[in-house]
Amino acid sequence: MSQKIVRVGDIECGSDELFLISGPCVIEDEKIMMTVAEQLREIQERVGIKIIYKSSFQKDNRSSLNYYNGPGIDKGMKILAKVKEQFGFPLLTDVHYPDQCAPAADVVDVLQIPAYLCMQTMLVVAAAKTGKVVNIKHGQFLAPENMKHPVKKVEDSGNDQIILTERGYTFGYNDLVVDPRSFYHMARTNYPVVFDVTHAIRKYGIPSADAKGGAREYLPVLARAGVAAGVDGLFVETHTCPSEALCDAASQLDIRYLEEFLKPLLELHAVEVKYRNTLPELA
Repeated sequence: MSQKIVRVGDIECGSDELFLISGPCVIEDEKIMMTVAEQLREIQERVGIKIIYKSSFQKDNRSSLNYYNGPGIDKGMKILAKVKEQFGFPLLTDVHYPDQCAPAADVVDVLQIPAYLCMQTMLVVAAAKTGKVVNIKHGQFLAPENMKHPVKKVEDSGNDQIILTERGYTFGYNDLVVDPRSFYHMARTNYPVVFDVTHAIRKYGIPSADAKGGAREYLPVLARAGVAAGVDGLFVETHTCPSEALCDAASQLDIRYLEEFLKPLLELHAVEVKYRNTLPELA
């Protein structure tokens, strides 16, 4: 779908090879983090999909002060560094404030701009100036063609290592709707486009610990639609026991099901790649 290749470790994001961003939503205890990493490595070897390991040291948009928001940057970076050392995954984590970018960049390969913050200039510029790949999540409030504006901020800061991630629109009514046209518009930036399918099924206003806070039944159809539309990568948060996860418990995919979930997507991707250049530009 995209024209520019963005390299993350040994992964050529934007090539004809589908890639996966996966891991627990937020960094929990080290045992869970390492267990997920070990199982992801096994899935990578069996299925043949390359993986960027994702987990957040901080979730600063929780709806209550009583909810877990992560271990913080110091402890979080130590755990992520251990994942990289033992399993070799390139790493991705969120940054919420400009002063978090440099210390996070010392460990991770990709700095992710949260969707709510995609128009925050100081944050986007600070991430860009680290020289790391910047994954900008599409704001739930923003028309997809307007993602060109945060992209331009990164480029004007001297960095053209950019990935864009779609995760749906809220319309202000506590539900998320995925418009496949957004994949087309975001790809017009010529940067790799990722579909964050697990965040797209969240139900806003309902705590993620409540089973009604997510709609996992939509995961297969949404993921298949995104792959058929030509996305370059998938974003699937996963956990050993989602019901006990400390964040996004209702939307993360049980890692036991991830391999079978991916198999038809890889086949669909092969078909999409085969035919992606067979039609002229219709606009």
